[in-house]
Amino acid sequence: MDELERENSPEAIGSEEGFEESLRPSAIDDFVGQTRLKENLRVFITAARARGEALDHVLFYGPPGLGKTTLAHIISNELGSQITVTSGPAVDKAGDLAAILTNVETKDVLFIDEIHRLSPVIEEMLYPAMEDYHIDIIIGQGPSARTVRLEIQKFTLVGATTRAGLLTSPLRDRFGVILRFDFYTPEEIGTIIKRSARILDVEVTEDGAMEIAGRSRGTPRIANRLLRRVRDFAEVKADGVVTERVASEALAMLEIDSMGFDKMDRRILLTIIDTFAGGPVGVEAISAALHEERDAIEDLYEPYLIQEGFINRTPRGRIATAKAYAHLNRPYEEKSNDQQKLF
Repeated sequence: MDELERENSPEAIGSEEGFEESLRPSAIDDFVGQTRLKENLRVFITAARARGEALDHVLFYGPPGLGKTTLAHIISNELGSQITVTSGPAVDKAGDLAAILTNVETKDVLFIDEIHRLSPVIEEMLYPAMEDYHIDIIIGQGPSARTVRLEIQKFTLVGATTRAGLLTSPLRDRFGVILRFDFYTPEEIGTIIKRSARILDVEVTEDGAMEIAGRSRGTPRIANRLLRRVRDFAEVKADGVVTERVASEALAMLEIDSMGFDKMDRRILLTIIDTFAGGPVGVEAISAALHEERDAIEDLYEPYLIQEGFINRTPRGRIATAKAYAHLNRPYEEKSNDQQKLF
């Protein structure tokens, strides 16, 4: 699929990290949304600073694009410390983790994105580092091998994951602060869009910001990306001002509908409705029918479709709701229990 068809794809997300970086707030007061989460985090940071201690280890979980990485950087800024950023797949050797941990200073922040993808060996090595602030390294092989204990500074591990259920219990239990990110309201997304527009020097009306917000799936990352696309449309085909009409026409060109669904979202719903008679159908069958990775469906598309009530996830599989049929202009007939078989 081309870029317009995959506005919410992993490739589109990864290609604009530099753009996202320029729009990230640096202070907790500038962070829009996640009110309860911010209130709790502010208390924990203030208490840690007052005691002169490192903040307890923090785990963020929730759908992608909601601000987990941004808040990790904000924690570092609020503590006045340095941050080291890595990801679960990047730390695949014990020596990699040892090199990182021996270089962190007191109260520094180590941010591990996709922490659920750490290998078991690395995870085991993290346990004493998180609890007792030391690591054990094996030097040599065979009978001559010996273990060397290295003391490390008291640091704060901030882990982020979109798949909290894949974290092992021993690792999850070592986090003192566990916070869940929720999708944003259209009003919160509108505020984020107006802030981003000021940074990008884009003139956007209130109606224009809310038009983009309504199609941003409650996700700041998507909202900022759509703003960039609409800005291009406004500069080329309008007078440079993002109004409601300009935003609507631009998003229509991107095939993003009034609910914020792109072509893949609609294909998922149509596959369940047309190919599998509305479900229930397993995610593996949906993945095979669409030639799409299962993880992409579960992490990128399903959470919003489920939250908005277009898909029900049952023990027997995914079911398209009456709301999905209405959105796609398909006739809906409620199934009997006998008709509810798993594909």
